[in-house]
Amino acid sequence: MRHRVAGRKLGRPTGERVALLRSLVTSLIIHEKLVTTVTRAKEARILCEKMITFGKKGTLHHRRLALSEISNSRVVGKVFDVLGPRYLERAGGYTRVIRLASRKGDAAPLAQLELV
Repeated sequence: MRHRVAGRKLGRPTGERVALLRSLVTSLIIHEKLVTTVTRAKEARILCEKMITFGKKGTLHHRRLALSEISNSRVVGKVFDVLGPRYLERAGGYTRVIRLASRKGDAAPLAQLELV
């Protein structure tokens, strides 16, 4: 039974899963929009919203926490300089998942993950 077990495994070992989610969040912050499967989008949304919340707080401690998750300092700079002030008045819900058609090759349900 899976009672109170958070997160999805995405069919990967832990290291691969963490790397996948970090790269999804990095590309979402850079491009502010990406297309992936629905389950990956839902998992990446959680991490991305944490990063934007760190950007809103803006302290050195939160910048270091963000750098521990996202290794690219330019992306973290964008979170703290652009996205944090943009969502300062918003209480949460910085991302949106829009379902798209199925992928042609394997019929996986696709979704567009974008910043609001």
